[in-house]
Amino acid sequence: MRVDFTKMHGLGNDFVVLDARVHPIPAIDTALARALADRRTGIGCDQLILLEPSDAADFRMRIFNHDGGEVEACGNASRAAALLHGSAASVETSGGTIHVEPTNGGASVDMGKPRFDWEAIPLAYGMDTAVMPVGWEGLDRPGAVNVGNPHVVFFVENTDAVPLDVIGPQIETDPLFPQRINVNVATIENRRHIRLRVWERGAGLTRACGTGACATAVHAMRRGLVEREVTVTLPGGDLIIGWDDSERIRMTGPASESYRGSFEWDDFA
Repeated sequence: MRVDFTKMHGLGNDFVVLDARVHPIPAIDTALARALADRRTGIGCDQLILLEPSDAADFRMRIFNHDGGEVEACGNASRAAALLHGSAASVETSGGTIHVEPTNGGASVDMGKPRFDWEAIPLAYGMDTAVMPVGWEGLDRPGAVNVGNPHVVFFVENTDAVPLDVIGPQIETDPLFPQRINVNVATIENRRHIRLRVWERGAGLTRACGTGACATAVHAMRRGLVEREVTVTLPGGDLIIGWDDSERIRMTGPASESYRGSFEWDDFA
């Protein structure tokens, strides 16, 4: 069975998108997702994205990380899906229903409302998620927020000086986070600009993480450190994050299609 795919990216965070909305494909498991994502022997991507029909929205989006694990949300993939769909749409995800709209060169995404309760992150035990009394090797007093998937956010003087490739996997798998965690280290440049690097759960260091930008911006807004709309600069480029009076997060930024192709399903199954 030959299956078509679209290779896309948002600020360098890249995806293999399979569109099963009209023509169904076989079930995807961890091994197949990992095989397709492999950059040496597969197509290669940070995340595998599957678009399917939905009874609750215009379509459903499922997200599989590079390690094959399925996750709840991906902001950059949401923009890519909006670009591929070509018009405003509601999208069912495991993290909740979001709303996307293509823009010139990208998309705007209503990511819904953030959740701050420790049970919603989730954490292993209760604590204040605005200033958590925990730390790892010089990174301490972070905040936690769920924006469809779980994030922990550290504010530091220089995000580039943090060995995130070393400490990121330690924090991701700490028992405090029973579902693992995305790790963000951010520098507040001024009240309208944040610089950010992200260790993404199941994917590692990425050039951009849309949900990480949302989580970091909202946490900074919650702490009163920035205005209610900011530019978040990641290694791959900029995203605009706003948090309006209705408490909903809006993310705006670029997305691009790289190329299209096809593969034999049995080569990876």
